[in-house]
Amino acid sequence: MESVLTSEYRRLSRDPATQQPLAYLRLRQAIRNVIDQRGIEPGQALPSERDLSQALGLSRVTVRKAIGGLVEEGLLTQRHGAGTFVAERIVKPMSRLTSFTEDLRARGLNPRSEFFERGIGEVTPEEAMAMNLSPGAPVVRLHRVRYAGDEPLAIERSVVPASALPDPALVHDSLYEALEQRGCRPRRALQRLRAVLLTAQHARLLHVAVGSAGLAIERRSFLDDGRIVEFTSSWYRGDIYDFVAELQTD
Repeated sequence: MESVLTSEYRRLSRDPATQQPLAYLRLRQAIRNVIDQRGIEPGQALPSERDLSQALGLSRVTVRKAIGGLVEEGLLTQRHGAGTFVAERIVKPMSRLTSFTEDLRARGLNPRSEFFERGIGEVTPEEAMAMNLSPGAPVVRLHRVRYAGDEPLAIERSVVPASALPDPALVHDSLYEALEQRGCRPRRALQRLRAVLLTAQHARLLHVAVGSAGLAIERRSFLDDGRIVEFTSSWYRGDIYDFVAELQTD
């Protein structure tokens, strides 16, 4: 791996079209290119700062600065006492309506939830407007952190009409599985995504630094007859998740 990084760094140094006068930016781009070309796999460790410094003839300060920028971007992750690793990202296609649990199981990961709220109450004015419900209608609310094993990935706040899910205790991990058992699994959804900086509260729950990049997602899901069966606001870690959409011409 060290030889692959060294070769890419030297290639960038010789190429006038891509030449970057600052060494740390050249090294940063070289690491990014090698990761994109799968020369280093997700979860794999990078050579140490000392080894890269010696192989490239750069100072350790320069190497540290190059790596630090990629850690901030979420491309690399550092584990105290273990080293620097290529971040293992989860790619979520947006062409199919699937649940968090289904996505992780398909990747061989172990999904679980930590609930902060799992109760029933009256719909709020905002929820009523978003879900086309009458004032005072009963709804189930679920507030939880979603995990892959011991790694927190997302925070979710879900609201479901009690007519579709009368008992919040029916949701053990997957909301969609609970809805499917009652014949109320959503068939389509509208999602709104935006980039955010995670607040102190969100960062604490997701085990990242305050101000880290995140994705805020609002989803409204529909039954075949057009009724809204789910209204969920989620905050995902930007260093782990990629949402991918397929685009086609008419």
